[in-house]
Amino acid sequence: MPEQEYALIGHPVAHSMSPFLQARLFAAAGVQASYRLLDVPPGRLAETAPALRKLSGFNITIPYKQEIIPFLDALDEKAAFFGSVNTVRCEGGRMTGYTTDGDGFLFALQSAGVSPAGSALLLGAGGAARVMAYELVQAGAPSLCIAARSPEKAEPLRRELAAMAGRRGLACEITLESFARLEQTAGARRWDLLVNGTPVGMHPKTGCSPVSAAVVGRCAAVFDAVYNPDETMLLRLAREAGKTAVHGMAMLVGQAAKAQHIWNGSRFPREFQRQLCAEAVAEMNRSFGREEHP
Repeated sequence: MPEQEYALIGHPVAHSMSPFLQARLFAAAGVQASYRLLDVPPGRLAETAPALRKLSGFNITIPYKQEIIPFLDALDEKAAFFGSVNTVRCEGGRMTGYTTDGDGFLFALQSAGVSPAGSALLLGAGGAARVMAYELVQAGAPSLCIAARSPEKAEPLRRELAAMAGRRGLACEITLESFARLEQTAGARRWDLLVNGTPVGMHPKTGCSPVSAAVVGRCAAVFDAVYNPDETMLLRLAREAGKTAVHGMAMLVGQAAKAQHIWNGSRFPREFQRQLCAEAVAEMNRSFGREEHP
């Protein structure tokens, strides 16, 4: 049987952990496949698209999760709702887009024993935050506060989530807050879960946290979608406050495992995925250097 060919497209992609994760997953599933990085400079996606059809499938990262959509032949329901794609299955030259962000997010929470069905504070309203907001409402969160620098720009997301909740008979109070006011009123509210959907704290600017220790102190658990460094400043604040701190690498592993299921129907035991998280963090620190936190 010929080797299947897969890739990750984005810009930049040199520091991606996807080749490491996908290689481990292909091996565990007994699939003969290669996986490479395709750095596509801005403005070059259209000329790259025809070659993508020859692959068995591919992943997509920033900045092409939305830009890839016009080149696809179909979208699954979630990808269409979010207007974002991070996994594509190619079959007979036909490309179908999916998003596995939500699957990865839920896997990360479940692996840490954190329920997505509690009251939640979500930081950010961009692509990743949008997916996580959907999953929290869908899971039955009684309330969701979305914090953004400009809350009015998050109003369309709030309306979409409220409409989705209404259609599905879900009771969730969805509110908007500015980061500035969130800090001012940190002592007034408590949440079961804080979710960081912003890039604040990501390598190389690792000395930053999207919120203060005061806000972290009002949350029972903290999830950070940032996976490099292995302990962000936000997660350090959570750990020091005695809160459950959930690392973003688990989301990346969950996303990769779901992509493998889409491509080949592969399934992986949870314990294997948890072990892969630890291996991936160790590999990241070896390959890219352990970040020192101030």
